[in-house]
Amino acid sequence: MIPLLVLWARVDQRLANATSLVAIIPIAIAAVPIYYFTKGSPEVDLRIALFLVIGSVVGAYVGARLLKSVPDRPLRYGVAVLMLVVGLKQLVFP
Repeated sequence: MIPLLVLWARVDQRLANATSLVAIIPIAIAAVPIYYFTKGSPEVDLRIALFLVIGSVVGAYVGARLLKSVPDRPLRYGVAVLMLVVGLKQLVFP
């Protein structure tokens, strides 16, 4: 989502990062009933989900604080490197 906002919509890198984080909330809320209340057993491990929620909230808070102090150019390069590493990982270990 961030690359689309930055490259196609010409949104500032900081605004794209913040918008992406905020957009995840309704997406996740909409997905919960689909995965948890389907026929048969729930496809969600609530114990693991709890740890993911805690880590995500802490990470989002720390990331939002750090986002204010990182200059725009290193932020762009950091996001690009992270996406490159994740893409290579997906190619090597599908």
